[in-house]
Amino acid sequence: MNSVNSLQEIDITGFTEKDITEIIQENTNSSVCRAIKKLKDRTDQSQSMIVKILVKDYPTPSELTKYKQEYEILRSLNLLKAEGVIQTYGLRQYQNSLAMFLEDIGGKSLKVLLSEQQFTLEEFLTIAIEIAKSLGEIHNANVIHKDINPSNIIYNSETKQLKFIDFGIATNLSEENQEVCNPNQLEGTLAYIAPEQTGRMNRRIDYRSDFYSLGATFYELLTHQLPFKNTDPMELVHCHIAQQPKTPQELLPSIPLTLSKIILKLLAKTPEERYQTAGGLKADLETCLEQLQTLGKISDFS
Repeated sequence: MNSVNSLQEIDITGFTEKDITEIIQENTNSSVCRAIKKLKDRTDQSQSMIVKILVKDYPTPSELTKYKQEYEILRSLNLLKAEGVIQTYGLRQYQNSLAMFLEDIGGKSLKVLLSEQQFTLEEFLTIAIEIAKSLGEIHNANVIHKDINPSNIIYNSETKQLKFIDFGIATNLSEENQEVCNPNQLEGTLAYIAPEQTGRMNRRIDYRSDFYSLGATFYELLTHQLPFKNTDPMELVHCHIAQQPKTPQELLPSIPLTLSKIILKLLAKTPEERYQTAGGLKADLETCLEQLQTLGKISDFS
């Protein structure tokens, strides 16, 4: 297989089940598969791609609308050349539903990688800097992801490519209100959502909600634990709103104090106490990496 120079080179018009080589993930809403397709005008060459298919035989109009919105957000980010966002080849009718065709960077989700290995401090910082850079691109495009967690970040350990995926609940708005609802019906992944995303804080959701979810993601990447282990949805919501997690350094004394502070700043209960820009976060992480590589340790800094 060869790499595609242009997104227009891949032929997705005749996609069928026979093109699917692997089912990567399935849930109640969609199935994510890997597929191989021939390149246009080059029958001897093929390309791997990811296909996200709505699993219902007859999706509702609202489900189809939501799926189209996800595609449009991805497409707008692609047009703005946001490198840290998965590229889309297109959206096509598939049977009675829709299929979205995405690039395959040959990586795995951080969730899968987390189950296979323990990241070194240098590996974590390298990945974290790329995540902060990519999130900055997303926020600069006036998009809030709203579902940042290790399952929605793909990383190729060999090429060092990192991409955000699953913009299913992302929004183009600069901020929005979250209504109070049953915890089982909340948008986002409950173990990672910001306090204001629970609808119980009387606070609007804005781009800083992504920083809280990112803090929970970093916490898990470093400690192999979530900030809050509760499995009961109501208890978990209460923890996000009112409980302080153990510091990463408490769980793993080898984690430098400064890095522990950075993660706790991301996990602050109110948006004003968190990082205010992805650029500021990236700069602090780069300082950590530079100190680690030159001094062999990370000292405390403002």
